[in-house]
Amino acid sequence: MIRRHRHRGYAVLHRIRLRPSDLLRLGLLGPQTRRLRSALCALGIALGIAAVLAVTGISASNQAHLMQRLDQLGSNLITVGPGKDSDQKEVPLPETAPTMLANIAPVQKTTATGKTQAHVYRNDLVPEEQTNSLTVLAARLDLLKTLHGDLRAGRWLDKAGARLPVTVLGDQAARRLGVADPGERVWLGGQWYTVTGILQANELAPELDTAALVGWPQARAHLGAGPHPTAVYLRAHPERVADVQAVAGATANPAAPTAVAVTRPSDLLKARAETQDTFNGLVVTLAGVALLVGGVGIANTMIVGVMERRGEIGLRRALGARRGQIAAQFLLEAVLLGFAGGLTGLVLGTGTVLGYAAWQGWPAALPAYAIGAAPATAVLVGALAGLYPALRATRLSPTTALRTT
Repeated sequence: MIRRHRHRGYAVLHRIRLRPSDLLRLGLLGPQTRRLRSALCALGIALGIAAVLAVTGISASNQAHLMQRLDQLGSNLITVGPGKDSDQKEVPLPETAPTMLANIAPVQKTTATGKTQAHVYRNDLVPEEQTNSLTVLAARLDLLKTLHGDLRAGRWLDKAGARLPVTVLGDQAARRLGVADPGERVWLGGQWYTVTGILQANELAPELDTAALVGWPQARAHLGAGPHPTAVYLRAHPERVADVQAVAGATANPAAPTAVAVTRPSDLLKARAETQDTFNGLVVTLAGVALLVGGVGIANTMIVGVMERRGEIGLRRALGARRGQIAAQFLLEAVLLGFAGGLTGLVLGTGTVLGYAAWQGWPAALPAYAIGAAPATAVLVGALAGLYPALRATRLSPTTALRTT
């Protein structure tokens, strides 16, 4: 801007700088006069930021929940099962596998389950082929204690029940059979079995969720269970888990150590997390597209604003406004739109994470870097979107701009 005063009878012109407060008022001029258009442009940025925060926060909350459950159940659980030979045929575990695995020094507890030839149904009228993908497993009495499992209702198998027609249902098995309370009966292996308990869901042994568990003596006597275990669960010293995992195959089946499947459920959770990260990358890419669309919207609004405000630009240039001041005004408008969209997206994304975590019963977790990066990313998108319109505004000459008003 130019300010005029007289010195020794002559008019002297001095160029003055705009104060930050003046520049801010000029930057707010466009959004205040074109509220609907500005709000829609900021909304594009807000949706992109909200998507990024929601994906990041929900994933972090899910991971926190899994780690919490893993800490509760223990990460030192190893599962040993039958593997396959070179002909892709399953090689059963020896009957002595649980005992031999228990002799490994760092192993603290062992237990096992075995397959049966039976199926479980709600009643004796259900067709045999409608198995609901449920299995019947022979279980040792120390299974629940070794897995750190919990009962949703009822009681676990005991020495007396291990020889009687009673069963404990997994969480999903009970739901699919429509069994809500202990004491109800199910049709299992051609006879009625009384349900004594229902298990809570177990993340580290999900195969139990869809199973009906029967005492091993009862299963061998009436359900066709053999002596060979189909899954051996063992707890190892937390600092020696990797060592036990390395020798478990050869210990369980010395005759065919390569035909033994040794898994650690916490490794499965890690693989699940990696898969989730891949999915997150896809969604973040989609959020980036939303940010790009929002940036294009801001750029379009600013270009249209330059065209509509030629008279204002020409008048300001005629009054002495410099090109840099005109550029700063339009660039600041774009940055303010991006910042407003970033804050709105931050609120929407955080609210989504908190609401979803509360609905799922998870601990809410939102990385601090995501919260800090959201407004910064929005401001950057706004600045890039407003750069060309700002430069275009500076190219208008005062005479041309005033002539086209």
